[in-house]
Amino acid sequence: MLLLAIDQGTTGTTALVVEKSGKVRGRGTTEFAQHFPKPGWVEHDVREIWASVKESVKKALAAAAITGDDLGGIGITNQRETTVVWDNKTGEPIHNAIVWQCRRTADECQRLKDAGHTDAVRAKTGLVIDAYFSGTKVAWLLDQVSGSRARANNGELAFGTIDSWLISMLTQRDKHVTDVTNASRTLLFDIVRMQWDDELLALFRVPREVLPTVVESAGIIGHTRGLDFLPDGIPIAGIAGDQQAALFGQACFEVGDAKCTYGTGAFALMNVGQRPVMSTHGLVTTVAWKVGGHVTYALEGSSFIAGAAVQWLRDGLGIIKHAADIEPLARSVSSSDGVVFVPALAGLGAPYWDQNARGTIVGLTRGTTSAHLARATLEGIAFSVLDLLSAMVQDAGRPIERLRVDGGAAKNDLLMQFQADISGARVERPHELESTGRGAAMLAGVGLGWFEPKAAASMLSIERSFAPAASEQDVTRARHMWQDAIARARST
Repeated sequence: MLLLAIDQGTTGTTALVVEKSGKVRGRGTTEFAQHFPKPGWVEHDVREIWASVKESVKKALAAAAITGDDLGGIGITNQRETTVVWDNKTGEPIHNAIVWQCRRTADECQRLKDAGHTDAVRAKTGLVIDAYFSGTKVAWLLDQVSGSRARANNGELAFGTIDSWLISMLTQRDKHVTDVTNASRTLLFDIVRMQWDDELLALFRVPREVLPTVVESAGIIGHTRGLDFLPDGIPIAGIAGDQQAALFGQACFEVGDAKCTYGTGAFALMNVGQRPVMSTHGLVTTVAWKVGGHVTYALEGSSFIAGAAVQWLRDGLGIIKHAADIEPLARSVSSSDGVVFVPALAGLGAPYWDQNARGTIVGLTRGTTSAHLARATLEGIAFSVLDLLSAMVQDAGRPIERLRVDGGAAKNDLLMQFQADISGARVERPHELESTGRGAAMLAGVGLGWFEPKAAASMLSIERSFAPAASEQDVTRARHMWQDAIARARST
């Protein structure tokens, strides 16, 4: 039997047919539209997401030359904080989903911070009060869609992140659940007591009636039913938010293991074990997974812009035609010649949390070329990740000796080598860069009882390692230049 992983991301859905060994037998990917009703607002039509899921699954099954009858289970991973509210009976959304990138509730978040709630919220959730997370998005939907708050109080509506909504659709609304990793991204979930918290619900004005049941990350929680693209009865046995799925997929099972996903943004996580470590250096604390009754926690830092900076060079400045062109262009010069690019094109995430910061380029001269800017862009991505890793080292009180990487930008050898140089950690890149989908499949295999969690580590195969090679003097000088540029980019 085979596993189906549904990786529902921000710009598209990927479905993977995965063997027990971890080998990908078939793959299908379908993009969907991004909706920007106002500056800073980002929405998804979840009906378009559902269509992308169906199409991607059909492509993956065809590529694997199998039918749905050959599937033994399904694992789901998803863009995490994106928020959906739908009708319990019909499954129809009351509004487009509000995407994790959306900043429409930033003013409400600032009001809550000004009212002095930051420390209490962090103590329970491990998070900062920010529009990134789901809590204020739910309240906005209930307030802005006429009649929705009354309907929510009457139990007519359901809230969930994308995993919840997909499971509802896959089971014909038989199950309204989420797993602990996604619950931990809502600002509504106490990660110590591992349950929805009444004080947080009151603070963010979210009625308990709309909440899903919280389940473990591995275990059978429902079965497919009434679908036109999959047979009835396939168990759904694994769920995790995308970054936690990647941590699991990268076999980061020991305390201190860390990974970074280089996608549109960059997301670094470190396994900190079975007790939460509350950050004092600008990171968030999150649930990594819960399997077999045991909870594992992680420190997480998010840089909002990574691969998106390369897209900006391509689409905004036109200095490259394809994203892959950046590496040969950057390699055509031996250094950035003093040019430093802080890619704060959507503000700064962790560890600064400065939504008003702006992208900044310093060190320009008449001799600066597009190649210098290309190299500075890759270095800026790596330095943004270094800030996350440095905060993790301080919070966890242990060095990072090995960093496992995935995501599209991890294909860039120059970026990976520079990351190793400035961090002092060995960077390991697996053959399969879709660690989120692999993690979802691994969790489903565990949930089905096919193998134990740590046995899933054998599914990981390293393609290349990058060892630190720069001199201490060069690294120190580059770090000082980066900190100077960050100071210029920040709004305060």
